[in-house]
This record gives sequence, C-alpha cells and structure tokens, in this order.
Amino acid sequence: MINDKLFNPASIVVVGASNDVTKPGGKVLKNLLDGNYSGKIYVTNLKETEVQGIRSFQNINDLPQTDLAIIAIAAKYCPETVEILAKQKQTKAFIILSAGFSEESKEGATLEKQIVETINSVGGCLIGPNCTGICTPVHHSYFTLPIPKLEPHGCDFITGSGATACFILEAGITNGLTFANIISVGNSAQLGVEEMLEHFDTTFDPATSSKVKMLYIENIRNPQKLLKHASSLIQKGCRIAAVKAGSSAAGSRAASSHTGALASSDVAVDALFRKAGIVRCSGREELITVASVFMHPELKGKRIAIITHAGGPAVMCTDALSNNGMDVPHIGSPASKELLAQLFAGSSVANPIDFLATGTAEQLGVIIDYVNEKFDEIDAMIIIFGTPGLFRIFDVYDVLDKKMKTSKKPIFPVLPSIITAGEEVSDFIAKGRINFPEEVVLARAIAKTYHTRKPYELSPALPPVDSIKIRNIIDHAAQGYISPAEIQALMDAAGIPRAGEAVVTTKESAVIEAQKLGFPVVMKVVGPVHKSDVGGVVLHVKNAETVEKEFERMMQIKDTTAILIQPMLSGTELFVGAKFEPKFGHMILFGLGGIFIEVMKDVSAGLSPISKEEADTMIKSLKSYKIIEGVRGQKGINQEILVDIIMRLSALLQAAPEIQELDFNPLLGNSEKVVAVDARIKIEKCD
Repeated sequence: MINDKLFNPASIVVVGASNDVTKPGGKVLKNLLDGNYSGKIYVTNLKETEVQGIRSFQNINDLPQTDLAIIAIAAKYCPETVEILAKQKQTKAFIILSAGFSEESKEGATLEKQIVETINSVGGCLIGPNCTGICTPVHHSYFTLPIPKLEPHGCDFITGSGATACFILEAGITNGLTFANIISVGNSAQLGVEEMLEHFDTTFDPATSSKVKMLYIENIRNPQKLLKHASSLIQKGCRIAAVKAGSSAAGSRAASSHTGALASSDVAVDALFRKAGIVRCSGREELITVASVFMHPELKGKRIAIITHAGGPAVMCTDALSNNGMDVPHIGSPASKELLAQLFAGSSVANPIDFLATGTAEQLGVIIDYVNEKFDEIDAMIIIFGTPGLFRIFDVYDVLDKKMKTSKKPIFPVLPSIITAGEEVSDFIAKGRINFPEEVVLARAIAKTYHTRKPYELSPALPPVDSIKIRNIIDHAAQGYISPAEIQALMDAAGIPRAGEAVVTTKESAVIEAQKLGFPVVMKVVGPVHKSDVGGVVLHVKNAETVEKEFERMMQIKDTTAILIQPMLSGTELFVGAKFEPKFGHMILFGLGGIFIEVMKDVSAGLSPISKEEADTMIKSLKSYKIIEGVRGQKGINQEILVDIIMRLSALLQAAPEIQELDFNPLLGNSEKVVAVDARIKIEKCD
C-alpha cells in the first residue's frame, strides 16, 4: 500500500499553508523549508498570494501535478480536496494533519472512510488523519518540534500519538539518542504501525537501514501482521522496543472460565511481543532507555561490572541488576590486586569497582583496560561518573569516549551531573555518545533487553491429531459449553491424556461404573460451571454406599444433569487453558492448577501455535517452576509430557478455531504421567 511518493516525492503541496507558524499549516511548511527539501514545494491558501516566500495557489484546481499532499484544513473540506488531488493531480501520497475525524465523532468517521476509499481507488497511501506527519532524510513533513538531526544509524520511531512523540523526542535528543525516521500515524485510517513495520521489513537493507525500532502503540489493528514483520526484522538483525498503552483491565469482558478470567487483551499483547522478540516498555523513559541500550553493542552475557566514584548509585545499580536477573559478580582474581595497586588508597575492585571521589581520568582508563583484558568474568560495564562541581571533568569523558571506541565489551555511561557538568556532558553527546542519566532505569532496561528472547517459530510443526474426527465433533456440537462426552472425544482425537471416567444419571449405574473404575473415586456434578463452589465435588469415595448417598445429594444441586465419576488420582495439580482473543487468535495459558490458579495467578501465556521451545519456556518461566522441577527430594513432573500437551492443544485449536474458552483444570502430574482430570470447553460458531 505504501508507495515511493510518500518517502521520495519529487513535489509536495501544503494545502492550507500559512504565514502564521503557530498553525500546523504554517509550521509544517517552515519545517519543510528548514529541512532543505530539494524537490518542488507548492502551497495553497484561499486568502494569500504568497506564503513564506512561496507563490500561493488560491484554487486547488490550478495546482500542477503533485506527488505528495500535506493537508492542514478543516476536516469537512478534506474529502473534496483529496478527490481533486487524487483524481486530477495524480497525487499518490497524503499526510492529513487535520483532526475532527474518527477520533471525534461518527460524522468524522464517515469523512475518514470516504477519504480512504478515494485514496485506495488510485493506489495511493495515507498517513493520518489527526497526526503530526513524518520526518525523513528527504523531507520534514512534520508540524511539531523538536526536529532532530536525522542519522542513518539512528532509530526508526513510529508513534500513534503526536504529542507523546514530542515528549519522547525531547528526552531522547537530550540524552544523545539519534533518529533515522519519525512517523506519526495518528488515526491510522489506512496505514498504521503494522504497515510501517511491513515497509521497513520489505525494504530492509542490512548495510543502510536502521537496526533499532521504537514503537508507541495505542491500538493494534492487525496483531498477526505486527507479529510477522516485527519477528522478521528482528531475525534480520534489528531490535525493537515498544510501549503498548491502554493496558488496564477495565473494559475486559466477563468470562466464565478460569482462562477467560485470566486472559485479557493485555495478556495477549504480552504474548505477542514475547513471540516476536519485542521488548515491551512501561512508559516513555523506559522506551528511550531500552532504545539507547540497543544503540550499543549487544550483550553476550549477563555479568556486569559497575565502575564508579560514588558508592550510593553503585549500590542502587547493583540492587536493580540483581533483582532483575543480572549478575554483579565478585572480582577476586590475581589481576584485581594488580589493579588495586594502581588506585588511591581506600578504593575497591571487588565489584562495584569504586575508585573514590578523587579518582582520575587516567585511573578510569586503567580500570576499563583491566576489565577488557584481564577480567574474563565480566561481560559489560556500567560506568557512573558525575561531579559535585569542584573541578571540570572533560578529561574523564574524553577517556570514556576513546575507550568506548576500542572496548571489546559494551560500556554504558551514567553521567548524572547534567547541570553541574552540563558542558562536559554536552561535549560527550556531541561526539555521538548517549548518556544514561539514571542508573536504576538503565539497569532495568539492560535486564529487559538481555532476557527478551529472539523470535519464536511462527509456524511450528505440531503433533499429529485426528482433524477429521475433531471437525465432526465440532460441526455437530451445540453452541456454548459442550457435553462431557464431546470433551472426552475431542481430547482423545487430539491425543491429550485424560483420566478414565463415566457419566451417569442413575444411582444404580453410578455404583456399577465406580466399581469398574476402582475405589477410591471422585464424583463431580455435570452442569454447574464452578463445581467446587456449589459442593459439587466429592473426593476419596471409598465404597458403594457412599456413592449412592452422594449421588442422591449431588443430583439435588441446581443445574445438575448428571454425575461424572473418575478414579481418585494423585499428583501435582496443574492447569492448561485457552481463550480466543479477537484479532490475536488463541492464547494458551499454563500454570499450577486447582485453587492455586485463583490464589497465585502464576500463569504463563503464549499465542498459538506454540512450538516445543516456546512451550518449554512457558513452563520454565513460572515463579512456581521449582515445584514442577521437583523440590526437597520429591520427584518433579514429566516436562516432556507437559510440552506435548501444550503443543497438542495448539493443534486442537487449529483444527477447531470455534473453541472460545477451554480449561483443563486440574491436570494431575507426576514423574511418569500427566492426565487431565477435569475439562470444560466452550465453542462459538459463526452465524
């Protein structure tokens, strides 16, 4: 959908250009001119004959053919203007800055739809409406500030919010973060974040393209497209950091299953980002910091040396690294004694390496050399160096810059004295460096980047299932929660192990089936959704007399239609579930089962289909993984079977996309086997 006229137009018209640079139509023209756009610039203004030194066309029909139109007029006039430009002036690219469309009213949404239809009819492309524009090396079609100096090796920044982009640029530029392209998609009426990622993916050149992408997302319209192209870019060597705003649970629809209650659209976003290899950030500061970490050489290990002349920040940095899965290892090699001898008395090299407030630039250089050459137990360095203002520290930052050019290990500078040593920090940044003003934020960002895995396989090979049988069951099943017999048949067709069971409707058959299964047995009501809450589960039933007694009681429970009888099994209770999330597809959730799922809510989630590697990671990422692994001499649970069950569930969901919600809760697992003891499946069929 994106064409070359958007990024490389030979001519641009600003519709609604103004001499008043406080208006979008005036500011965007000024930015275009200041950005030294080399093509032809046309402007329209109904009242002016000249705008910012450029002849103004007072009638749009008088315009020559134009590649790109930047529109800054009232929303109600936009459809007609787009119609003329697209069909009479052969304009193929549009940036609509104007607001007043789908973000405001139904009438605005109608105008927006009309515009998109017109642009689509000529094979054109649209950024906006309600956006701040785009800023590229070719043209600065952008009406806000700041406008950074664009660098080919900088970040590609795609944002759904123009105001947020301004704030991110302010902070990023101040810290030394550079940018390659800035794209504000606004309402994303035609082109959104997903399409821009697709463009950067399909046009990616490892020699010239930016390898860092920053995303601010308010709405994911096409999760699968985002997943595909983000994953592809990362596989090509890019790194992506993203904020997805609107993560609160407010507005989540009610669900009747455990999975439905636990799986929200935000959980789906987390699962998508993990699958793609995107680092999810919580806000502007973290987004900027993660992107800045990406601008440094990639970490090859998690062992960090903290080099400082200030003890407090080093302690806080150590805590933040350690609490987020990184290591600050003790340095106690013979070389450490050599290093200590070259520092002032009172210094420490154990890690953090503290060379005191009196430490010199020369000493910093020596420390960096030792970490590089003699401390094999270290993978990267964080250097914290500010000043109380007693002396200038240009020499320290000069050494730091020079050592960063030759260092074998990544160096992350924390220069907190942005006022007291403002000149020195500015000089450091002017050399192409990035400053991390706060050590704890940096530590957390480093941890996030290190622990974010590369993309998982998007179309993994799944275990074979009986798809024909699955389809036959689903096609003949009624809408809503399906019967125990249908559930059993689906599980058998998918190869998911389950406990032996019988569904009975008479006292006599209950006794017969219980004797067949072997005492002790479990009795459960069929009908009520939450069986335990209504007294509909009885454990350790040891004889026929108890079967008869409990059958009579349980059949009196509201909504009960039958009684399910199973053998009494032992093992650790686990949970596997699935939920269909609109646009995203099926999510699979895994965790401890039984009451623990409600109490602990320790679950991992993944977007189906799930590979063997992803299933294994889901299991091992639980806080309660030690229980699965085995603790205090107890044997763990067979993880190969768990992985197989998760993958078979993926295969079942592919064969039966009508499954809306599914719970296998509990699964009972031990070192030899894992079986589903209870299950619920809800289906929704399209009309």
